[in-house]
Amino acid sequence: MNMNKKRILIVDDEESLGRTLKLNLEVTGHYDVRVEHKGSQGLSAAHAFKPDLILLDIIMPDLEGSEVARQIRADGALHGTPIVFLTATVTKEEVGAAGGVVGGEAFLAKPVNVKQLIECIEKNIH
Repeated sequence: MNMNKKRILIVDDEESLGRTLKLNLEVTGHYDVRVEHKGSQGLSAAHAFKPDLILLDIIMPDLEGSEVARQIRADGALHGTPIVFLTATVTKEEVGAAGGVVGGEAFLAKPVNVKQLIECIEKNIH
């Protein structure tokens, strides 16, 4: 494992989307990516993987992204980890109008294109 790679955790119940994002990010050679498909696994996955940034779907059947984010923000070891919400409920126009930030967190509207995704990751990683 290349220590210079940024670690990205994707939490999204759409398995095909998670797989696609993982492949597209890893092919750049700059990222190590882990995908979780259950919101309820988000916090434990973040503890295990220690990501540099978390891409978090909002609408998930078992635990909504907003609650996963709340758990992460309340966790002493993880509270500073940047979170970018992935959402189909906010349009690209709305995200653009809000400068890509809603409720203090960065947002990317689905469908996500890889160029936008990488720009957003680079902008939000500390």
